[in-house]
Amino acid sequence: MTDFRTGLGWDSHRIAPGRPLILGGVSIRSEFGLEGHSDADVLSHAITDALLGALALGDIGMHFPDTDPEWKGADSLRFLEHVCGLVREAGWRIVNVDSTVILEKPKLKDYRLPLREKLASVMELSIDQISVKFKTAEKVGPVGEGRSAEAQAIALLAR
Repeated sequence: MTDFRTGLGWDSHRIAPGRPLILGGVSIRSEFGLEGHSDADVLSHAITDALLGALALGDIGMHFPDTDPEWKGADSLRFLEHVCGLVREAGWRIVNVDSTVILEKPKLKDYRLPLREKLASVMELSIDQISVKFKTAEKVGPVGEGRSAEAQAIALLAR
């Protein structure tokens, strides 16, 4: 039996005018949000998938299907909180999470600390266990053309 596990998460959502932009449970000042069945929080979704992957429990869609009306408009922090509980129930602890949000605009640098604080609180971790980075796609592909946003995350678990 191993003492460590890693999981990789990725998510992507289309840009949607008239919706709020939520990342890591934080409202971001923006002219648009992201399209999705829930609140379309790509960052929380990527972290949730990373944790599920580390546990070998599938992906977010298996646990919170977008065909289920219960999750319509849901706060994605509920998904993350639930999966953190699964981590603990399985006898693991989260060592750290490293994540990246890929979005052309708005600039997110002023949101780094609030995002880390919110995620650490929900995940019952210290802020130094959560990394959130921001990148653009340099005007390449759907993200670079301003049509979508992406997030990536990796999580390390220990027994």
